[in-house]
Amino acid sequence: MRNDKQNGIDATDKAILGLLQHNGDMPVAEIAEQVGLTVTPCWRRIQKLEEKGIISKRVALLQARQLGLTMTVFVQVKAGRHDGKWLASFAKHAASFDEVVECYRMSGEYDYLLKVLVTDMDCFDHFYKRLVKGLEFSDVTSSFAMEQIKYTTSVPLNHL
Repeated sequence: MRNDKQNGIDATDKAILGLLQHNGDMPVAEIAEQVGLTVTPCWRRIQKLEEKGIISKRVALLQARQLGLTMTVFVQVKAGRHDGKWLASFAKHAASFDEVVECYRMSGEYDYLLKVLVTDMDCFDHFYKRLVKGLEFSDVTSSFAMEQIKYTTSVPLNHL
């Protein structure tokens, strides 16, 4: 089902979002020209998309490898207990690590999935020891990415 009526996204908004996902620094005048608007209405649309929370922020995307973060590890966690206190404690604990760039509560065999970026095995070992310290876990397992096949920060817009 299309969500364009629910979130008020029309073809022009979709085009603006696509351009901003490709280049968040693109001048409004250039965006306006490409979507067939003048600058002021285009800027108003961008502001409205920000107000709605559809655009949450604009950031610079860094190349982890160029910064020495050459190891990507996916850590799967089984909760030690399934109560609100443990879940809240783990969520806060996991979010406190700079090395954790993504964290999800999952369905299935494991309760959480963390994406961790580190420089090498020694750094991962140091991270792992800090992760498991002070919390009760049923199981923690790690998988090391061998090759990145696809990576994007762009959200699919073809359903709009």
